[in-house]
Amino acid sequence: MSRGLIFAVFVTGLDQFSKWMIVNRIMVPPRVIKIAPVFDLVLNWNPGISFGLFGGTLDLGRWLFIAIAGAITLSLIVWMLRAERGVLVAALALVVGGAVGNIVDRLRFGAVIDFLYFHYRDYDFPAFNLADTAITLGVGLILIDSLFGEGRSRK
Repeated sequence: MSRGLIFAVFVTGLDQFSKWMIVNRIMVPPRVIKIAPVFDLVLNWNPGISFGLFGGTLDLGRWLFIAIAGAITLSLIVWMLRAERGVLVAALALVVGGAVGNIVDRLRFGAVIDFLYFHYRDYDFPAFNLADTAITLGVGLILIDSLFGEGRSRK
């Protein structure tokens, strides 16, 4: 149980350190840094939720996003503390750590710092960060665990 919380804190710390490096070291001055033909580092401040949705809302939206994310995160922490399987604990810790990382950004800056940008020709994926990556991996592992994890009845 405490391993899950420690892992979640590690994920949050890694996310916050990566964002600090981007804002204070790598993107001074802000620019696009080509890493590969399909991948760039950018600096994007996202006041909305996933993919920039609701980014033009009033400041009330910021606090609403924080409250909703906080409530969901607390629920996931309770689930994580009750979980028995290591894979599920790790998956929930990834989601919790990522969510807390993005909540910290909203509290400090009013927006989430995104900097990983993938694109190919006319196709692109909105910029994201390590917290988003952790959340996505965690949700994927939760789904896999729910389908194939121990204790599932096999017919």
